[in-house]
Amino acid sequence: MFGSFTEIERKILNDERLSREDGIKLFSCNDLAWLGALADYVRKKKCGEIVYYNVNCHLNLTNICSSLCKFCAFGRDRETKGAYEMTIEQAINTIEEAMKDPNMSGLHIVSGLHPTWNFKKYVDFLTVIHKHFPSLYIKGFTAVEITYFAKISGKPLKDVLIELKNAGLQAIAGGGAEILSDRVRNLLCPKKATAEEWLETSRIAHELGIKSNASMLYGHIETLEERVDHLIKLRNLQDITGGFQTFISFPFLPKNTELGKTIKQTSMWDDLRTIAISRLMLDNFQNIKAYWVMLTVPVAQIALNFGANDIDGTIHKETILHEAGASSPTALKEDEIIKIIKEIGRVPAACDCNFNNLRLIN
Repeated sequence: MFGSFTEIERKILNDERLSREDGIKLFSCNDLAWLGALADYVRKKKCGEIVYYNVNCHLNLTNICSSLCKFCAFGRDRETKGAYEMTIEQAINTIEEAMKDPNMSGLHIVSGLHPTWNFKKYVDFLTVIHKHFPSLYIKGFTAVEITYFAKISGKPLKDVLIELKNAGLQAIAGGGAEILSDRVRNLLCPKKATAEEWLETSRIAHELGIKSNASMLYGHIETLEERVDHLIKLRNLQDITGGFQTFISFPFLPKNTELGKTIKQTSMWDDLRTIAISRLMLDNFQNIKAYWVMLTVPVAQIALNFGANDIDGTIHKETILHEAGASSPTALKEDEIIKIIKEIGRVPAACDCNFNNLRLIN
């Protein structure tokens, strides 16, 4: 191996934790093949040959949002063209359409921070959906949304989470972490949860037995050092709680956003190195996702050889990221996902939102 990277490789091969300095150094590495090989070594040792996916449906209850982050193309003011808010009946109809797939097992619910809906309305959605579809595993809301629920209800975070859990919530979505830097958040999303609030919500959820995912939105105004600091903050909390299930790195999609005039979309090179470095830095995360919606299907397939072992799901119909110009399909069929995984010699495994195996596809 070459120069100063020899020590990093030695640490990885000896199961030693990488430091902040190591992470920053990895982002300066121009040997993508070496990064991928090292990350894939760790993936294979930790996860074997299984690639997880789920047969799921995304449900976005509303795009009306009081935050209106500069990187978001989904959120709307109430009076803006394209603004919508679902009724419970519309939500039920959307799920019933998805349930035509006999293997449908999961529901992923995220929405805007609606300025006039109260917390009870969100709980009512959950309660009715869980009653109508008791077989669906419900992963719902981000730590940002849950922080917002606490603020509009005046209830402690713990009470909010207990109420959501009692209504049928089984896991928390990983979005909203963006970059866990107050500098970045003050510039891009000052009206929503701080870095500390995002982490604290995740911590309390884990203490209550509610697993969650973690994410990072990169490729906008953050520095490479801030990417590394973000990963270390997640790693530190995981050391304490063990409650994060998978990590998702989201490349920023600039189209139709306030930042789109000055920032270009990330390259495949950056996307693959970020996934590989995430696998190497997040030594206490079992799963790393290659989110095909944002990466595109071909890049996600390659990413499964750069440390990833999770490719998300069928989705049914994705809207949030396609508002920002995602060029991927809005959904995939299960047999398409199985083909993507098998083509690279790996074993597809359908799972629920808590990564319990439902079916192993040989």
